[in-house]
Amino acid sequence: MRLKDKRAVVTGASSGIGRAIARAFAVEGARVVVSYARSAVAAQGLVDELRAGGCEAHAAQADLAHPESPAALVEAAREALGGIDVWANIAGADILTGAHADEPDAHKLARLVDVDLKGTMLCCWAVAPLMQAQGAGVILNMSWDLALVGMAERNPEMFAATKGGVTGFTRALARSLAPAVRVNEVAPGWIATAFAEREMATEYRDWVIDQTPLRRFGTPEDVARAAVFLCSAEAAFITGQTLKVNGGLSS
Repeated sequence: MRLKDKRAVVTGASSGIGRAIARAFAVEGARVVVSYARSAVAAQGLVDELRAGGCEAHAAQADLAHPESPAALVEAAREALGGIDVWANIAGADILTGAHADEPDAHKLARLVDVDLKGTMLCCWAVAPLMQAQGAGVILNMSWDLALVGMAERNPEMFAATKGGVTGFTRALARSLAPAVRVNEVAPGWIATAFAEREMATEYRDWVIDQTPLRRFGTPEDVARAAVFLCSAEAAFITGQTLKVNGGLSS
């Protein structure tokens, strides 16, 4: 088990990529806090599943759009686990579905900045002193492959700006926290989440597959395997890096 007895927190863990990462961490032996913003039932369902499989898991609510939430989440996780060895910032704002899809662009951008960029930064700053005091720790952030190469139209522009900020922050933080704490990020390409299956038109899905050298969408589990690697001792000499999980799309 590559994460045996590691104390891990995963934000955005009630669905999609975050859920897959939390599950993968637990399977690899980690004791996991499943953090969620609003989907309490889904988060508790994952906790129950992991406990049924013999894993230690806890649910913790934290809406990272609120600046006080990261510090509160760190404290809740510390109380539940006794410390934090691994922190995965996977939570992201949804501006494409529901009521947020019809908001003005300025409101969408503010929400992306609040959750994806500011939320990530505040979580890192909140957990870093604890990891430094322990003398070790790993932080994993979430970027986006197409933020590194560019994608046209308004919503992708906003995603690219915020996730590009996460990339710059990840590299700077890795220098700030070395040598005790490693900081890396994963940058997924097109991943077959529930949103992609539900919202993307068939012809657009076909186009994505055609543009991807491996000729398929990635899965949340593909990203989770990369996350486990970066957070394990196998990546002990890796920090400040971006691992693309994109099927070769931007290569």
